[in-house]
Amino acid sequence: MKKNIDTTANKGIIFDVDGVLLDSMEIWTDLGARYLKSLGIEAEEGLGSILFSMSMEQGAEYLNDHYQLHRSADQVMDGLRAMLRDYYFYEVCAKPGAEEVLSKLKAAGMRITAATSSPREHIERALERNGLLGYIERLFTSAETGTSKHSPEIYNRAAEYMGTAADETYVIEDSLYALRTAANADYHTIGIFDANGESDQKGLEELSDIYISELNELSI
Repeated sequence: MKKNIDTTANKGIIFDVDGVLLDSMEIWTDLGARYLKSLGIEAEEGLGSILFSMSMEQGAEYLNDHYQLHRSADQVMDGLRAMLRDYYFYEVCAKPGAEEVLSKLKAAGMRITAATSSPREHIERALERNGLLGYIERLFTSAETGTSKHSPEIYNRAAEYMGTAADETYVIEDSLYALRTAANADYHTIGIFDANGESDQKGLEELSDIYISELNELSI
């Protein structure tokens, strides 16, 4: 499969952040265990898989009930949020090749935006600390668009900001459902592997116009 980005026919690119620009997916399977460890409690095997499909609110209720924490759900939520914030603010690293690829895209004249389901404050701080924020013209969040990535709204807003049509815009994602949303809306798709992300890599690869194991495989 080709791995070269066509900067002649395509004028813009929309990056997912978690698992694409930031090596952050592990926190979403590790957060519950980290929280329990801070309380001196050992997590059950497979806790990350149990919590992964839950919202943070549901996860907080599960932890509170299953481990008999004797706290309010709000207290557990506050603890989880604080650990998540600290992770993005001080710990998470950029994915290998992220700055190099962004620099090359910018030099090639591509418009660059990002679309994330994570909180703006977390993402902006992490991108800035890793030297990536300056390459991104604008960050769009699901909270601010009012839709998840099951809807193309976040991509449409990013493309509209860049002044690019869907068929001249790349969307790069590590999640199959999000990439399917982009493909169905006529965006060109780049799928990327993340060890802590999408379980259906075959499906991701089949849906992708370009499929890569890491960012520095892209030819610009």
